[in-house]
Amino acid sequence: MSTFHLEKLVRENVARLKPYSSARDEFKDFHQDMVFLDANENPYNNGVNRYPDPQQITLKQHLSTVKRVPVDQILLGNGSDEVLDLLFRAFSEPKTDNVITLPPTYGMYSVLAATNDIANREVMLTKEFQPDVHAVLEQVDHQTKMIFLCSPNNPTANSFEAESIEKLLRSFRGLIIVDEAYIDFAEGESWSTRLQEYPNLVIIQTLSKAYGLAGIRLGICYASAEIIAILNKIKPPYNVNELTQKRALERVLDAEKVETEINFILKERDTLSKVLLQVDFVQHVFPSEANFILARVDNANKRYDQLIQKGIVVRNRSTQALCENTLRFTVGTPDENKKLIAALNELD
Repeated sequence: MSTFHLEKLVRENVARLKPYSSARDEFKDFHQDMVFLDANENPYNNGVNRYPDPQQITLKQHLSTVKRVPVDQILLGNGSDEVLDLLFRAFSEPKTDNVITLPPTYGMYSVLAATNDIANREVMLTKEFQPDVHAVLEQVDHQTKMIFLCSPNNPTANSFEAESIEKLLRSFRGLIIVDEAYIDFAEGESWSTRLQEYPNLVIIQTLSKAYGLAGIRLGICYASAEIIAILNKIKPPYNVNELTQKRALERVLDAEKVETEINFILKERDTLSKVLLQVDFVQHVFPSEANFILARVDNANKRYDQLIQKGIVVRNRSTQALCENTLRFTVGTPDENKKLIAALNELD
């Protein structure tokens, strides 16, 4: 593997930064029965009058057990987008550095690059929606700090080949960000099991998809303890609120229900894939390892509008690279999927 030096990636101002220390950072045993007069809070208890745990220790401890990743290698954020933004702010110098993304992919990578004034070098996926490793490495220079890999990928729904990711991890001196928002629906194992092997590996996950908690905004980062420590320096002190922490903990502890829902979604995904193949105007159904299916149709704009008229909202992905005339179907409940199937079969 190419020599990896984390200290060479960190922005100089971040390396020098002395992080903000909140009241809850300085006195950590805030669950004790004490009189707390240190944080200028309203003293009248209503369940949320106190500041939340800035390090979300209880939630991290349970995630650590479920995901088999040490607590000091976990960072939680206000959705995955905050975690991704922290990575840009910690490791990429505005107007100087660049990152690499692989369209078609999650659109926030390019938005965050632009927001942080970081050049985004786009390297198209192959026609099979796989990384072109040679083309990616050709775009790397001394100012390339991060490469973003969404696997399973949005909007294509497929996972990237392990050999391609491994080659990038071994060849690139910067950070490889593997966004695993849909990993719970995939057959393969999470790359979080390889963190000890690759110090430049960063994993992004979320509770929005398989855990059904899109509304609470909880993103997760797994990386080396050294990378997590840098991100902790610049994150807002109370970035994950008390209500989010409590709701997330309840859901993480209810693993059996989560697993049951995932299995229902996988079953419905298989059924929906087979039915889509029988629809006259559907030309191709791409394999899926996510909770959605990408399908190429004869006229995506027309079919999207027709479905809207029938009260069904899907996503038209035709503007994305390599995705001409495609619709993205999220797998719904059995009843929702039946309505979708009925509507598709009624279209002329």
